[in-house]
Amino acid sequence: MKFCWTTLMVNNMEESLKFYQEIVGLEIERRFNAGPGTEITFLGDGETKVELICNEKNNGVNLGEDISLGFEVKSVEAMMANLKEKGIAIHSGPFQPNPHTKFFYVLDPNGLKIQFVENL
Repeated sequence: MKFCWTTLMVNNMEESLKFYQEIVGLEIERRFNAGPGTEITFLGDGETKVELICNEKNNGVNLGEDISLGFEVKSVEAMMANLKEKGIAIHSGPFQPNPHTKFFYVLDPNGLKIQFVENL
């Protein structure tokens, strides 16, 4: 079985695309209208994608506090500096639970925790 994508309901497609493209570094694979008032965008160039769905009838996105998406970076320090330059606050961290892993969290425009992890 192959894991295909994670779907995220978003409040604002343009704001979410800016975050996932400029901060996370994901490229748009495809973007389309999926009926009246609904737009879908798939991001990522690897096997697993992130799917963003924006529906104008949606009254707000409900995200669990214990859910996060993790993305690997070359350097936690460099990523934190990059985010600071862009005015994005660090939600928590950095943490180093063992000698081989270091990570921290930020929030996406909808309040979803995004983890940036460096494998040492």
